[in-house]
Amino acid sequence: MAGIGTITVSALAERLRAEDGLPAAVAELMDTSTLDVSVIGATQIIGQNVLSEIAEKALGTKYPLVYLYCERIVNSQKEKFVRFSGTAHMVVEVRVSQDRLEDMEERMHFYVDAVTMVLEQSVGEWADGICYPGGYEVTFGGVKRGGKNFLQTARVSLELDVRRN
Repeated sequence: MAGIGTITVSALAERLRAEDGLPAAVAELMDTSTLDVSVIGATQIIGQNVLSEIAEKALGTKYPLVYLYCERIVNSQKEKFVRFSGTAHMVVEVRVSQDRLEDMEERMHFYVDAVTMVLEQSVGEWADGICYPGGYEVTFGGVKRGGKNFLQTARVSLELDVRRN
């Protein structure tokens, strides 16, 4: 099981950072939106599970941010005679921060729409032994103090089918 979390985070990061990934989806949505939103660059897509309070103090953050991590690994032995055959439960956590509450939730929904747009276009095999069958679940957190004054987080959860010899 060692390495499954690392390779799945890398595969997801590669999808989101790709030329036709999250930056392109944000740019495409910006063309049809009246919101004043920021472009997301590859450096704002981070493969790490870190609390916002710690990230702000340790990393010097530039919002919006997208954190990717493997939340859970299940070796269900779907295929016999294979070392690992199961699922990796992944999370794409979108964090938006600003100094005013106005339009904050709309911005959050904008960035989540961009993430789900990339996922919907990415169904299939991502790498050798890693497949995204489609489907995801979005949960929105409430606004709290943090970041530039206010911080809101949304989680996009998805499962990857993984097979390793």
